[in-house]
Amino acid sequence: MAAITQHGLARVLGQRLIQALVVSLLVATLCFVLVQQLPGDMAFRIAAGRYGYDYVDAAAADAVRQELGLAQPAWQQFAHWLQQLAHGQLGQSLVTGGAVLEEIGHHLGATLQLAAASVALALGLGLPLGLASGLRPGGWADRLTLLASVALRALPPFLLGLMLMLGLSVQLGWVPAAGHGEDGNLLLPALTLGLGLSGLTARIVRDSVLAVVQSDYYRFALTKGLSPWRAFWRHGLRNIGVTVVAYAGVQLVLLIEGVVVVESLFAWPGIGHALVHAVFWRDVPMIQGCTLLLAWLFVLLNTLTDLLCLAIDPRGPAEP
Repeated sequence: MAAITQHGLARVLGQRLIQALVVSLLVATLCFVLVQQLPGDMAFRIAAGRYGYDYVDAAAADAVRQELGLAQPAWQQFAHWLQQLAHGQLGQSLVTGGAVLEEIGHHLGATLQLAAASVALALGLGLPLGLASGLRPGGWADRLTLLASVALRALPPFLLGLMLMLGLSVQLGWVPAAGHGEDGNLLLPALTLGLGLSGLTARIVRDSVLAVVQSDYYRFALTKGLSPWRAFWRHGLRNIGVTVVAYAGVQLVLLIEGVVVVESLFAWPGIGHALVHAVFWRDVPMIQGCTLLLAWLFVLLNTLTDLLCLAIDPRGPAEP
């Protein structure tokens, strides 16, 4: 692998640190403003989240309003939350009263487990199909991946998830339809996210492989007496890797967006599932904490993608 220079590493990390700070402020502000504009009595929703709708009345809502200071101007509430954030705290949940950081910690592991399974499935299907398609363009694998890519990308994640749920769970009874903690619970949400990524991954790999085998340096390697596989291994793999890694980074960002829908559909106890409940109960600190974590994951994935591309780029480390 090409070495990453100290200057290149510092440049990437500096850019991403600035991005993280800007994204954090924008996401936190936008979430707070949007929640304030939602219809309904926020105090009543929070009280319902605490005690249940059957046990909530105007007196309970007023008590929650006074306890949490919801009668204060919105800018004061937001300023107080920013002050907590500056001290490394995300505040307390308005519904459970627990620290938001601890609440999120309970859900983060499930989200990472789902994301890892989805990516492994996408790469396990997409990479071999893409290689086969690129080395034999116009063949059956090439036509199959094109059809699968178009079909899978045309299906929204929630619709694909429902189809898998009806087919594999309701009709065949192979796996549980939803939930967590039982054997097979991970399969359906991982398939829902992974299948959508695998089709496009295969097409990206296919186009990259085809560009390599049609290049002058690959043809020159063949004239030196190298076999096609050896020439591809020595001269094409890293060129393909830069494109595939960059694309995978973009897809992982889309994966972060998809977990919100898929986790809610399959009752998977991850960050997305927690975010949906927080919005329903108007739990502003929890909403801001979940969205900030998703935003920080976005920045982290971009950073890792940039560093990995610098490391495997056969042209060597890029300098400004």
